[in-house]
Amino acid sequence: MTAEERNQEKRAGGLLIIISGPSGVGKGTICNELLKRDKDLALSISATTRKPGPGEAFGREYYFYSDEEFQEILDKDGFLEWAEVHGRYYGTLKSRVQEIMDTGKDCILEIDVQGGLQVYQKMRNSCVMIFVKAPSEEEMLRRITGRNREKPEEIKRRMQTARWEMTQEDKYQYTVINDQLDEVVENILAIIREERKEHASAINR
Repeated sequence: MTAEERNQEKRAGGLLIIISGPSGVGKGTICNELLKRDKDLALSISATTRKPGPGEAFGREYYFYSDEEFQEILDKDGFLEWAEVHGRYYGTLKSRVQEIMDTGKDCILEIDVQGGLQVYQKMRNSCVMIFVKAPSEEEMLRRITGRNREKPEEIKRRMQTARWEMTQEDKYQYTVINDQLDEVVENILAIIREERKEHASAINR
């Protein structure tokens, strides 16, 4: 890529890169690698009512809120999307997304499938929809159970949700299979580069 093409992409900015997929497919790890390899990407951290896990901090992994705090933001129309997932609430803060877009960077949203579809309905002209899945359902189950942090009933619920999410795959523009991390990250970066070119061309027409 030439310097002129790169500058054109940076001027265009404003893409929402939605990374969705069932629980346990490795979305977080993929997003961390994307951020390391492309400095024109920034992650919009989600808000949640779930309790912080070991080593997690407010504003790093999530914005952790009480149910009352989450509802207050919701009442003020402060979420781009929100959803109840496994009995807890998750949402994308409009203010955080706008902050990223104002810098000219492209914004990664690592969100559940129903949240991704909500954002697409509101901002489809800016969205790049990428669905991540495991190589097989058996592998997905292995990854979910391998985390050793959920009770059997929680694992069952996550698998039920994951099976529904798999039925929504065709609503996404792209599907990538997370088998080899380096390969899937490079595939996603190639998708982003092509979408930036399309976005820049549309702006300049």
